[in-house]
Amino acid sequence: MDSLELLQRLSVALAIGLLIGLERGWQSRMEAEGERAAGFRTHTLAGILGGVWAAMVHGTGGGGLIALAIAFTVFAFLIGLFRYRETQHERTFGATTLVAAMLAFSLGAFAVLGDMQVAAAAGIATAGLLAMKAMLHGWVRRMTWPELRSVLVLASMTFIMLPILPNKTIDPWGVINPYEIWLLTILIAIISFAGYVAIKLLGDRSGIVVTGLAGGLASSTAVTVNMAKLAADQPDHRDPLLAGALLSGTVMMARVLTVAGIVNHAMLLRLAPPLILASLVQAGAGAYLLARQSQPDQGEKGLDLKNPFDLISVLKFGALLTAIMILAHFATQYAGDAGVYLLSAFSGIADVDAITLSMARLGGGELSLDVATRAILIVVAVNTLSKAALGWLTGGAAFGARMAVVGLAALLAGAASLALF
Repeated sequence: MDSLELLQRLSVALAIGLLIGLERGWQSRMEAEGERAAGFRTHTLAGILGGVWAAMVHGTGGGGLIALAIAFTVFAFLIGLFRYRETQHERTFGATTLVAAMLAFSLGAFAVLGDMQVAAAAGIATAGLLAMKAMLHGWVRRMTWPELRSVLVLASMTFIMLPILPNKTIDPWGVINPYEIWLLTILIAIISFAGYVAIKLLGDRSGIVVTGLAGGLASSTAVTVNMAKLAADQPDHRDPLLAGALLSGTVMMARVLTVAGIVNHAMLLRLAPPLILASLVQAGAGAYLLARQSQPDQGEKGLDLKNPFDLISVLKFGALLTAIMILAHFATQYAGDAGVYLLSAFSGIADVDAITLSMARLGGGELSLDVATRAILIVVAVNTLSKAALGWLTGGAAFGARMAVVGLAALLAGAASLALF
């Protein structure tokens, strides 16, 4: 490598050490000088030390790599010795500082010998993990077994199952790609779990606004049914409960836009005007209903979200997604655009995510972008009206009628944006 490239790589090694050292120095900022085994300067020097050693052995073959390994071993031994003396003096236990120093040296060397961008990203991730010590420890203390099981299921889905699935179609019609289906299943599971995490971190399951917004990430239909039941039992609080249901529908539209945009960027501009305008109408109606009546009593029961990483639920969603992809293929081949629209309408009665993912995947390929966009808008419209019907059946005519009026106004606003844009 030339001098300019070497300087760039050593600069990245220095920056990695600075980041890690800054966090370690901040954590030990209250300690007196000389009482730290490794702080800001030591970690910074460790990063550049690794980079310098890597530069010296670059291009020397196996012997150079052995020399680098010996240098790393000596460095780790010395840092470990000083860290041991520190823990003996403080009568504490902890290997974080030792591992951080070893990582600073290793990433500094990797920045010179390997990919600079990957080394920099790993350095930022290391500093971030070190900085989140208090939050991560608190999260682990509050974690329940079902939550831990969910994390393990997600990790298994992502890092064990996904890599071994074939990334090609395996059916005679060229529709079912196991890798893509599983990846989309993981995507929707993560987005759904965000609602659970939001409520968990806020520590308030009974707040109507929190339940509506966070619950809409998991299931706006479940939020609607829950709010309607509460409204039937406590009609004096009907308006704020209706607001919670409307807010969950607003989040559902935002979720559809996000998922479709991630899978198919070309659909984002087509879906954004109608979905954003419709969601603003629902959000405005929800804000008005909240403003005209005070919040319900704090003791009211909030939405009890189920764990979205339950394996049975994940497999059911994957099966539903696969079925819809097959049906969408045959509807396209034998029934044309009308078959796709009919499939979207039926799917919207119970679920929006599967058809959204399927249409986003097919849009611009097997389906035109216009047809795929209309199919997603149809499923959103049908789902909005079906929730109004559920609200009517569960919460009574007053709840359902108001929800239907707002839903129709939102859909008309979305239709108007289509006419304009």
